[in-house]
Formats: sequence, structure tokens, C-alpha cells
Amino acid sequence: MGQQEKVATSLAGAVSEGISASLAPVDAELARRYPGDPGTRQPVHTVYVPGDVFAADTIRSWGDQALAALDEHAPDAASLAAVLGLSDELAAPVYDRVRAKLEREPVEDLRIDFEDGYGGRGDAEEDAHAARAARLISEAYARGTAAPYMGIRMKCMEAAVRDRGIRTLDIFLTGLVESGGLPGGLVLTLPKVTYTEQVTAMVRLLEEFEKARGLDAGRIGFEIQIETSQSILAADGTAAVARMIDAADGRATGLHYGTFDYSACLGVSAAYQAGDHPAADHAKAVMQVAAAGTGVRVSDGSTNVLPVGTTEKVHDAWRLHYGLTRRALARAYYQGWDMHPGHLPTRYAAVFAFYREGFEQAAARLSAYAGHTGGDVMDEPATAKALSGYLLRGIDCGALDTAEVARLTGLTRDDLNGFASPRRGDLTATAK
Repeated sequence: MGQQEKVATSLAGAVSEGISASLAPVDAELARRYPGDPGTRQPVHTVYVPGDVFAADTIRSWGDQALAALDEHAPDAASLAAVLGLSDELAAPVYDRVRAKLEREPVEDLRIDFEDGYGGRGDAEEDAHAARAARLISEAYARGTAAPYMGIRMKCMEAAVRDRGIRTLDIFLTGLVESGGLPGGLVLTLPKVTYTEQVTAMVRLLEEFEKARGLDAGRIGFEIQIETSQSILAADGTAAVARMIDAADGRATGLHYGTFDYSACLGVSAAYQAGDHPAADHAKAVMQVAAAGTGVRVSDGSTNVLPVGTTEKVHDAWRLHYGLTRRALARAYYQGWDMHPGHLPTRYAAVFAFYREGFEQAAARLSAYAGHTGGDVMDEPATAKALSGYLLRGIDCGALDTAEVARLTGLTRDDLNGFASPRRGDLTATAK
């Protein structure tokens, strides 16, 4: 035993107590504004289907069309790997998992669109479509055929369409309540937000609905769609999107980037409107910083290049979509939009390749951290959080299996939850 060190202090205990008392409001504010990740599954994409097109078999139809596209244009692992540049090691595992995903769960998040993809209709027609959407979603959840997340995109809060958007939302939510209740995977999207007051109005709308139907306060959340320059930078030079998150009063679940509306708003020529344009990178970086720590998740937008036509054209579109998706994943945008069934093979190929190629290294680093065994990289708690989050997202989407993660890390799902977020400890996301 070495000599015991003498410990001396100079400050009275009252000093520490006084500092703690002075910072108590800041502590409370930090806890309120930055609660951390919600600990639930984040879908890898959102599929948009117009309100008049959505049907009971839409999800299965998208999966079947995606499988047919693979059969025609990349019938085996080697052919898809050649198109996308997958390594020999990844080719078979990615291809097999893509096909299995399309058969089992082709869509993770579906939004029935009553905005741009739907357009202006007569009131009676939109009323009927909104009511039908509620009925079909309720039936899908009852049958077990629903996507993990489903909901609608209403019209925005601008004066010309405000009343119509409110009525559509009311019809939709009322239909769900009267058909058995709001499903756990319900998601609503508020588009073309330009002013914080529009977010406040959405909060008030949902509060009134909850009161009218006797629901728990705060039960209904919504996504804020970022499609205008004013939603990124307000007239006074501040980051408007940060104020919008605050104005949502805990109801904001996501920030979704609208590639083409935002690009057009800035005057970007149509030929250059894409997710990798510098204007898009700036907007999403601001969104990402504003959302960090708040529990609000960021989603990338879409590409309008569809994989249709000849095999050569399909392959070109697949390479573009795959590249944009991989680029987004590297920038920590773990979700995006898909507008066509032909995008599903490359969405899942990109996501699965991303998680599988880094799986063994991430597992080894997390295992070393958990066991305090060192290794060639010295990781900190923040990195352990990122590593476990990476593995959990891989499990949730089907890129990784729980058993193989446990085998390489020696950790259970609960262990991973504990490293990823304090809030995950009491939650179990659906493992696929």
C-alpha cells in the first residue's frame, strides 16, 4: 500500500451549494430542451403515396414491384453488386437481406399524401379520401399488415389551403379514433412551414383534438417539413428551425427536408436540384444542429430520378439513388424519402451495406469499451453511444441480426440500449 494522500480544500461547502442553486434553472432547461434520443426505432425511409392512390394492398404491391424490378434488372447477387459496386464479401448478404426485406416488410414508414402529391380536389372528394385513409390504416393495423409507421401529410398552414388541411386532419384522426383508436405508429407531417406561428397553430390544433376526444395531452406528435428558406434562416438572421422545435412544445418528432421545394425557393435550376447540392447540405446541417439532443430526428429528402425503362436506365437510376443514400448515411441522416417502388431495392441495399460493412469493427470497439479491455482505439462514452446506436439501427432495419451482434459484442439488446441512450433503458424497439 502506498502512502495515503492528504486531501485539503479551501472552499466552504456553501460555495458549491450556492453555485448549484444558481444553476438549477439551467439544469431544468437543459433537461427540458435536450432530453436525448427517444429510444424508439427510426425508419430508414418514408414512402409517399397520394391520397387517391393509396389502397389496402399498397404496401404489398410496392414490395412485389420492387421484387419484380430485381428479377428483371438484377436477378442475383453478382449482378446487383456489379451495378452498385458492392464487394464480393457484401454481395450475397446484402442481396439476400434485400429480397427478404421486400418480402417481409417492404415499407417501414408510409405517408398518405394530401399535399403536393395529391393536389387540389373538391371538398367532398378529399373528405372521402381522408376517411378512407383512416379506415384502411385501422384495418391494416388490425390485420397486422401495416407498416411500422403510417400517417398522412396534410396541406400546410398557409391561408389558401389552411381550412382544407385542418378539415382533412380532423376527418383522418376522427376516423382512426372511431375505428379503434390511434395506432402507436401514427405519424403526421406538416409541410411548407415558414413561420414559428404555424407550428404553434398545429400544436393548438392537436391540443383541441385531444380535448375533444378525451385523449392524453401530448398524445399526438408531428413532423415539421423544411421546404422554405424562411424555415432555415428567419428575417432577423436567427435559425428559425430551432425556434420551431421549441414552439412544438415537445410534439415535434422529426424534421424532413423537402429537396425540390427548398431548392426552387433558393432559385436553384431544376437540373441541379438534388440532395447533394451545396444548398441542400447547408439546410440539412442547420437542421441537424438544431435537432441535436432534442429527440427530434432529421430525414433527408428524395430523388426525382425514377428507376424505370430499359435496364441501362434502371441501373443508372439505381446507382444515383444508392450513392445519395450512402452519402446521407455517412452524414448521419438515417432516413430519407422514396417516391417509387423501384427505389426500394437500392434503399435497402445502401442501408444494409452501410451497417454490415462496419459491423465487425463497431462490435469489437464496443465490446472492448464495455469490457475495459482496451484495443487499438481509445473510446469515450460518447463514442460508445454512437457505436451502440449504430448497431441498434442495423438490427431494427434488418441489416443485422440480434444473435450475431450478441455473439461479437457479448452484449444483450438491453445492454445496447443502455449505452445508446438513458431513455432506451425502459424501451424495446422492435428487432427485425
